[in-house]
Amino acid sequence: MIVVLTGGSGGAKLIEGLVAEIDPAELTIICNTGDDGVFHGLHVSPDIDTIIYTLAGLSDSDKGWGIKDDTFVALEQLQRLGNEAWFTLGDKDLATHITRTRLLREGRALSEITDHLRRMLGVRSTILPMSDQRIETRVTTPLGEMSFQEFFVKAGWAPAVCAVRFEGTDKCRPAPGVIDAIRHADAIVVCPSNPITSIVPILSVPDIRSALMATSATVVGVSPIVGATAISGPALKLMIASGFEPSALGVARCYADFLDTFLVANEDRGLIPALERLCIKAVASDIRMPDRAARRRMARELLALVRN
Repeated sequence: MIVVLTGGSGGAKLIEGLVAEIDPAELTIICNTGDDGVFHGLHVSPDIDTIIYTLAGLSDSDKGWGIKDDTFVALEQLQRLGNEAWFTLGDKDLATHITRTRLLREGRALSEITDHLRRMLGVRSTILPMSDQRIETRVTTPLGEMSFQEFFVKAGWAPAVCAVRFEGTDKCRPAPGVIDAIRHADAIVVCPSNPITSIVPILSVPDIRSALMATSATVVGVSPIVGATAISGPALKLMIASGFEPSALGVARCYADFLDTFLVANEDRGLIPALERLCIKAVASDIRMPDRAARRRMARELLALVRN
């Protein structure tokens, strides 16, 4: 069994490659939920939904989120009635959030609901939220503190970042199955997702980081940064605000207490000696995944590393 830690579109690309190379049922995916929010009264779990839609063959690969060929009639009408519409929800996408919200109100846990949704859409891989309890990534800017979605979508991640915190981690616990999956994994993959707002929220859940440190499985990570540029999104400014060097080396330091092997871009080959001083095996490769062929190639490289 391979366990994957993920959040956002970078993780979805790698996971798409992995399920094309192995039996999808052998994959357990632990998803960030710090980006979750309530919009128009509906509970939205963006990272979970991105993974479900990707594995169900429904995702909009051009946008990197949502369902392909979706329409936005409901959103247009909501805006016409005076509602804020900066967070885009498609008509088919709304069905997911309506179902999730109804089941939450009936008292079912987020992990149970996530399993229901993936099964209904024919996804064979196990998908687990990092926790059933609410955790919210909060970003402090000169404009004040805001949720991650307000920062990332509404403000277009333009404001400077002063700090990042994860509200609710003092009251949460790992979702059922998370710790067992890590303990019994044959290999663990840390996806090339934003380290601060996609992976660190997972690590902030009590017992998850210690389980990763204790596992006998090989833990392999893929850098989301090439040189001085994030492959996508605001990773660099978030890393600086969190006290990490904005580079592949800085990402590795986020995970240094449990990471065995780290894939970096060919352009970052010069960082290999510094990475090895952290007791991390470093491998340089072409880590960009613009299309399905590149995602499968990246998956094969990872699988070769964890099988050796």
